Amino acid sequence: MNFALKSAAAVITATLLASTSAVFAETPEEKGMAIAQQTKIVDEGWGDSVAEMKMILRNADGQESVRDIRIRSLEVDGDGDKSLSIFDKPRDVKGTAFLSFSHTVGNDDQWLYLPALKRVKRISSRNKSGPFMGSEFAYEDLSSFEVEKFTYQYLRDEPCGDETCFVVEQYPADKNSGYKRRIVWIDQSEYRMHKTEFYNRRDALLKTLEARNYEQYSGRHWRPTEMHMINHQTGKSTVLQWSNYAFQTGLSDSDFSQNSLKRAR
Repeated sequence: MNFALKSAAAVITATLLASTSAVFAETPEEKGMAIAQQTKIVDEGWGDSVAEMKMILRNADGQESVRDIRIRSLEVDGDGDKSLSIFDKPRDVKGTAFLSFSHTVGNDDQWLYLPALKRVKRISSRNKSGPFMGSEFAYEDLSSFEVEKFTYQYLRDEPCGDETCFVVEQYPADKNSGYKRRIVWIDQSEYRMHKTEFYNRRDALLKTLEARNYEQYSGRHWRPTEMHMINHQTGKSTVLQWSNYAFQTGLSDSDFSQNSLKRAR
């Protein structure tokens, strides 16, 4: 059986099991875990992707700065995803590149290449709560979602736009996380994230992320065209606008190495 057929069969089987589990789970913890598993399962099998992104930074007074970024991603069997972000504009950040290896267990590996210094800087796990390139996204927000990184508590069902969402509380397993918990709204039709509230270590609401205008690719994989992150404590915000998605482009592990940071163009 080829890889595509095996992946499809595994997804169908796991989807049926996870759906059954979500319906019949007896406790909020079990149901929260089942929803998380289903969220991960329904998007498996995309392989690799490329996309373009505009990052719009706004301060509390509404002043904007815009950055153009190219994103490359790789799905890894049995572990978290890999991603490479390459900054093209403006001139002062051109050539900056960020490499992230997400892991299901243990700390993620992340590196930032700064062309002005001509060196690769490793992001310490203790600094993962810091802001990424001046945005309202922390380094830990850039990791792929992995079920094992959280414990869960199903809270309720709730309308979200034209959908009905599961509302689930997620508690990071990593002691170095900048968050005590997250509350996530996931629609019941396609298991897409619509909103996430981030609570800091003092359990105060820090940020809210909204995903908007989903589009479907390859008849199965959903991606938002916009993501809005607002920091409630500073009034600053960051908008990510995604375009020109392509999947199964032939990327491999060799495209995601520390050496690839320096030669990223």
